[in-house]
Amino acid sequence: MKIGYLGAGTWGTALASLLAKNGHSVVVWDRNPATIKTLRETRKHPKLKNFKIPDGILYTENILDAIKDVDMIVESVTSLGIREVFSKIRSLIKIKCPVVITSKGLEQKTNLLFPEILKEIFGSENEKYIGCLSGPSHAEEVIKNLPTSIVCSSYSEETTALLSKAFNGPTFRVYPNSDILGVSFGGAMKNVIAIACAIADGLGFGDNTKAALMTRGLHEMKKLCPTKGGKPETLNGLSGMGDLCVTCLSQFSRNYRFGRLIAKGYNMEDAKAEIGMVVEGVYSCIAALELAKRFNIQVPITESVYAVLYENLSAKNVVKLLMQREIKEELR
Repeated sequence: MKIGYLGAGTWGTALASLLAKNGHSVVVWDRNPATIKTLRETRKHPKLKNFKIPDGILYTENILDAIKDVDMIVESVTSLGIREVFSKIRSLIKIKCPVVITSKGLEQKTNLLFPEILKEIFGSENEKYIGCLSGPSHAEEVIKNLPTSIVCSSYSEETTALLSKAFNGPTFRVYPNSDILGVSFGGAMKNVIAIACAIADGLGFGDNTKAALMTRGLHEMKKLCPTKGGKPETLNGLSGMGDLCVTCLSQFSRNYRFGRLIAKGYNMEDAKAEIGMVVEGVYSCIAALELAKRFNIQVPITESVYAVLYENLSAKNVVKLLMQREIKEELR
């Protein structure tokens, strides 16, 4: 297939390279002309050491050149750019092919999942083209061809099957899942729990603490999932528990690294600047808490992350408050 790829960050570079290795023709666009120039000339990404970008990938500064007459559009542009980029695309072409979301998060103010944003932009009549990829997948491992399993989903079974076939490879296994909203929600919420786990690690707490945060965090995710139309059981799989594990346990995770900086005493803005990339959990935390309040759902870990980031509460004191909460039946 001819594929237009939007976004040339580490994840975009890893997936574009994977698609090229799978035999597809890939044209990559990024909003930063300097990034395009560097990648075109050096065939290397500055944040992916010792990795050479396949020669078959083309780069362009013109978004229309990337999306015109393609068989598939794939995005990796971060949560803050989703609406702007696809509104631009809507003004340039009529969507007639699958559009694949690989970014993870909830939009600020609207609390919309990314498939919902695209459905709003392109119209319900075009929802069959909207799909997503999610699951435990660090770019740094995908480029090394380390075995990776993720999930693909869409509003359409036909599109889901097409995504699985396009991305599936010898070391990249892609499971179809029909619950696109549940899949997307898992990818958004796991970042919030990862920040909590990283703060706990940074404070010197142990494996017991992290295991509790991950387990109870998954419980919060499953309680909130139906508020966005997703199925709680979806989060037992790769887009929920799988992605939660990799994000809470790995130094590759920007959300995890951000949480460690917060534990060291960094304020939120300085920590984000140190990471140098969008920390999705910072924004998803606000949206998740708004959903919880609207539907009267208790999410103490999410509330705690919010309190540390936005209310300047001491992380140590927040942990004490969590441990002193009233005991109740585990799965309620």
